[in-house]
Amino acid sequence: MGKGDKKTKRGKINRGTFGARRPRVKKKITAETKINVGNKVNPK
Repeated sequence: MGKGDKKTKRGKINRGTFGARRPRVKKKITAETKINVGNKVNPK
């Protein structure tokens, strides 16, 4: 169990892969982006 182990979190970090032990971190939607979704500015 270490950097060479594919199944551990440390091994996933070393390889640069994702899985059950190291899920991808999703970006949180901020209040500012929620407000701007319906207010698209149309250039004239």
